[in-house]
Amino acid sequence: MGAMTLGMTDDRDWQDWAAVVGRTQEMWMKAWAESLGEGATKPGLGVTPPTGDRPMGPDPSQWMEAGVQAWTKGMDAWSRMMRQMEQAGQAADRRFSAEEWSENPVFEGMKQAYLGWSSKMMETVETIEGLDEDAREKLRFATREFVDAMSPANFALTNPQVLRKAAETGGESVAAGMKNFFGDLARGQMTQSPEGAFELGKDLATTPGKVIFETPLYQLIQYAPTTDKVLETPLVIFPPWINRFYILDLTPEKSFVRWAIDQGLTLFMVSWRSADETIADIEMDDYVGAQIEAIEVVRDLLGVEKVHTIGYCVAGTVLAMTLAALAARKEDERVASATFFTAQVDFSDAGELTAFVSDETMHTLEQLTAETGVLDGRVLAATFNLLRGRDLVWNYVVNNYLLGQEPRPFDLLHWNGDVTNLPGKWHRDYLERLYRQNLMVEPGAISVLGQPVDLTNIRTPAYVQAGEMDHIAPPQSVWKIMEHLSGPKRFVLAGSGHIAGVVNPPSAGKYHYSVCEKDVDSLEGFKSAATRHDGSWWPDWISWIRDLDDKTVKPDGARQPGKGKLKPIEDAPGRYVKTR
Repeated sequence: MGAMTLGMTDDRDWQDWAAVVGRTQEMWMKAWAESLGEGATKPGLGVTPPTGDRPMGPDPSQWMEAGVQAWTKGMDAWSRMMRQMEQAGQAADRRFSAEEWSENPVFEGMKQAYLGWSSKMMETVETIEGLDEDAREKLRFATREFVDAMSPANFALTNPQVLRKAAETGGESVAAGMKNFFGDLARGQMTQSPEGAFELGKDLATTPGKVIFETPLYQLIQYAPTTDKVLETPLVIFPPWINRFYILDLTPEKSFVRWAIDQGLTLFMVSWRSADETIADIEMDDYVGAQIEAIEVVRDLLGVEKVHTIGYCVAGTVLAMTLAALAARKEDERVASATFFTAQVDFSDAGELTAFVSDETMHTLEQLTAETGVLDGRVLAATFNLLRGRDLVWNYVVNNYLLGQEPRPFDLLHWNGDVTNLPGKWHRDYLERLYRQNLMVEPGAISVLGQPVDLTNIRTPAYVQAGEMDHIAPPQSVWKIMEHLSGPKRFVLAGSGHIAGVVNPPSAGKYHYSVCEKDVDSLEGFKSAATRHDGSWWPDWISWIRDLDDKTVKPDGARQPGKGKLKPIEDAPGRYVKTR
């Protein structure tokens, strides 16, 4: 697309316009640098100069000012900058996949300048001297967010697709974008999948079952068997209450629930209630108590001695507390196995989320929950989106607001936007004692239900799954479970991240996983000795379950939802999962 297409008359117009854009973005960068130097960062970024005996190192404003100068020089002499950073400037990047970024010399130069500059900015973080690893991780995160935000693709006047769309539609795309923006502003949340595109019980969470037990905190769903024989030991799944349970029961072809039932498991799912003022005072003991209660309900209903368990993310963290409490009571034989999906117990190397546990963040969270005691789920959703800002924030800024387009229906992103509220007191306690103080790995430093938490007393067989690209529970952090539990353990490193690494049905034929049959004492040792397999790790997990106990029974009586002593309350997926 040539200059005339966008209404420019000659190259001089392009140069004048580009200079204005350059000065504008320079001002943005300078303002960011000044705010960083003054410690006036956004709450939670955690890059303000620390106090006390943990100096951060060189003044970050000097580092940012270097970036300002690099950009200014680049706008004055693109050709020189491109020669210096040619390799980075030629890197493939889907943000610049439109043909104009390569065919129009102005946009091509802008793209190359940005890619070269952003690469140098990220390199600078790694070369600054005097930073401890914690400070460097926070600075690394802040820098990545900054350079992603400054992409020319994110600005209307520097994105050729936006300009072309506006010209083709006579400005209608601009009006549609503003409508999308103000709509999202009113609802307080960015739209990632069209509202109404999916309906729970119809399109998602469709596996047949009944709610057979409920409390003010959770519902317990029992699913209908699909096989002639089922394993005698049932499975109870504890999903994270930070999100809705149906991440494990999306469309039928993606549903872990449906697949596990087809493997002969009698499956129960906990569906947590989104917090409101009536349960605002829920604490850690209540979640541990709920897990123990659900286990006991299932044992009593089916008349079995023990159950298999799965804990996903934060529910896996709390499952470890539950197992420790049961071990202290000498009741750990009630749990046949514990599977941990991307769960952490040792937060000494917890990754980028540590950028959101600063003193400023804790104070802000206390203010946000002061009136109701409840943390709005949209706050937490925004935090997780920032961890993948390029894909989950700026991608939709461009598509929804600048291009005026509706996002395409996507079940996973529908779930991602279906937020849940959290008890504010519990959330702050979780961040303080686990993320900030890392007390869970100190025997007896935390007590639940009157029992000290000592992870080394847990001898329950454990299956530990981590995702190679997980930004929320990094594999090096998940691995640390292996260093604390005392029972037999199997570690599996799956391809992809926090969600796709877990929700990867065998039928999809995607990704890979690695296992190691040797005894190793580190993640690096695991990677060196592990065997990589294509596809889903789910078959490896069900083989591990069967190896523990393969005794089967007929799926009759209480194995059928609502046919035992607990009568059905309502059909799955239940009303708790639908409550905002």
